[in-house]
Amino acid sequence: MSVLDIKTTKKVIHELYDALHAHPDQSPYLLNITDVLSQVYMKLDIVDNPEAWLSRLVNYIYMEAFGRVHFSREEDNLLIELGDLSKRSGLNGRNRANFNDKSQFYSLFERMPRR
Repeated sequence: MSVLDIKTTKKVIHELYDALHAHPDQSPYLLNITDVLSQVYMKLDIVDNPEAWLSRLVNYIYMEAFGRVHFSREEDNLLIELGDLSKRSGLNGRNRANFNDKSQFYSLFERMPRR
């Protein structure tokens, strides 16, 4: 059983997705972030280690957005909240992924949007 509150986590992911989706400038970087938010939202309650997935999500967003996407205060607070929720994952092998690779959130049989 997971220590992560999936319902709360999905609520925060949904709020962040909606806020980012409302940006007037939908750059490829922002679209990559919303793609991954959507993937994690759909799969968070069925993956083996949701804490690690959430940690990878937060790291991916920071790496993808660094210097290219500017977050509002509300978006930044939501991202910080996701980071706080992800701290439960600890350090493990599943958490060691290429942070800027969107494919880590898609299975081999799923179509990954290319931006």
